[in-house]
Amino acid sequence: MKVVVAMDSFKGSLGSLEAADAAAVGIQKALPDSEVVRKPIADGGEGFLDVLTEALEGERRTRRVTAPLGDCVECTYGIVKARKMAVIEMARAAGLTLVKKEKRNPLYTTTYGVGEVIRDAMEQGCRHFLVGIGGSATNDGGIGMLKALGFGLWDKKGNPVPNGALGLASLAHITEENVPDMLKECTFEIACDVGAPLCGPEGCSAVFGPQKGADEKMIKRMDAWMEQYALLAKKHYPDADPFAPGAGAAGGLGFAFLTFTNAVIKSGIEIVTEKTYLEDAIKDADVVVTGEGRLDAQSAMGKAPVGIAKLAKKYGKPVLALSGSIGESATKCNEQGIDACFSILKTPVSSEEAMQVHTAKENLQDTAEQIFRLWATINHISSTD
Repeated sequence: MKVVVAMDSFKGSLGSLEAADAAAVGIQKALPDSEVVRKPIADGGEGFLDVLTEALEGERRTRRVTAPLGDCVECTYGIVKARKMAVIEMARAAGLTLVKKEKRNPLYTTTYGVGEVIRDAMEQGCRHFLVGIGGSATNDGGIGMLKALGFGLWDKKGNPVPNGALGLASLAHITEENVPDMLKECTFEIACDVGAPLCGPEGCSAVFGPQKGADEKMIKRMDAWMEQYALLAKKHYPDADPFAPGAGAAGGLGFAFLTFTNAVIKSGIEIVTEKTYLEDAIKDADVVVTGEGRLDAQSAMGKAPVGIAKLAKKYGKPVLALSGSIGESATKCNEQGIDACFSILKTPVSSEEAMQVHTAKENLQDTAEQIFRLWATINHISSTD
């Protein structure tokens, strides 16, 4: 019997690799002779770097870059030398978790560090980039990244605009004389599961601004600045499209990639399944196991486990999902291809206790074991089959 285990991370507790390992141990306790294929997964956020760097047999490189509020942070990214490829999680340079809650303010947070990571990777010979842009602390339209890549962003007096969304307020000219030629040789695949446009009521400022520290007044100002930015960009780059799906991702970083670089936006799970050859593993599986920290109605809207389920259903494979908790309307996941979902919690405990790494591993392992004991009984499979 062949089981493919394609687990996303249990955020705040287990990474994708740890979750896949724990589930695999439980399955093999129930069916020692089964073939269990680990295929950790991720969307464009947490785990994207680890999953792809391991799958592509890359190595990690760390450099000090500019953090969201202008101080420094150690940012690790992946390099796959054989493919001249870099794997980057933008949140490691400009993520919300890097900014204390009381200091979150998108007027000042910058994506400059993201550009520094890209530039460093180019200098290491990378020419193709896989970039996950989930979890940003920024709403600067990507101008910080552009600055770091050599673009000139000037106000009407010819002065460089400041970092953060405030830089958009005074932006009047964009130049590219100092952009290195090697950027033109680069291609970018942007992992993004957010379809938000750059501006408007569904744009980045309105939808994601509040979680980054913006109040209503700030949101209106930033949205107006984003619109001006889009109009200015279109003068230089006629194909600039502020309404392209994903343009508003990561506070407009999606728009910057699409407009100023040779980039395409894809769903994170699409990139991961393609690069890890997950589809090939699923084709001849007997069952597929997936999961994440919490399954709910949002999961059904395109998160990684549903992406796995849709791929599995292409080949008529049964799909089981394990999660730390099952939220309201999680049954919508059944409509998207997950045949059954299970919480790994065995007893009532606090969230803090449930998310302890040892506890989560043990619960995931034990739940997987019991599910596959039942599977074996129903399908008359002995432990030595």
